[in-house]
Amino acid sequence: MNPSVCIISTRAPYHGQNAREALDAALVSASYDLDTSLLLMGDAVYQLLDNQSPEQLSRKSLAAMLKALPMYGIETIFVDSESLQERGITEDQLVDGFTLLEEGALAPFITQHDKVLNF
Repeated sequence: MNPSVCIISTRAPYHGQNAREALDAALVSASYDLDTSLLLMGDAVYQLLDNQSPEQLSRKSLAAMLKALPMYGIETIFVDSESLQERGITEDQLVDGFTLLEEGALAPFITQHDKVLNF
């Protein structure tokens, strides 16, 4: 049985390289057939907002990379509901393909994985 990996992304999508590196790590992990989960919390929840315009920052869209995750076997993106609430973001503002982790579900979700990488 392959180990499971949880990639935690906590940074805003276009501030520095952390969000991109978290997505890259998730894609690499999944490409080695590891059971990979991507968890967005903190400012990383902004990655799921629809209608991003990263070209104004001369950056590639992270939303496009998120849409490629199912091709690598990552079928859902897990999102911390408290992070959404703190930022005033509602579920209908987000792209499809995520699962909310309600209060109290975050710690058990993370500890069920063999390895955890935090970006």
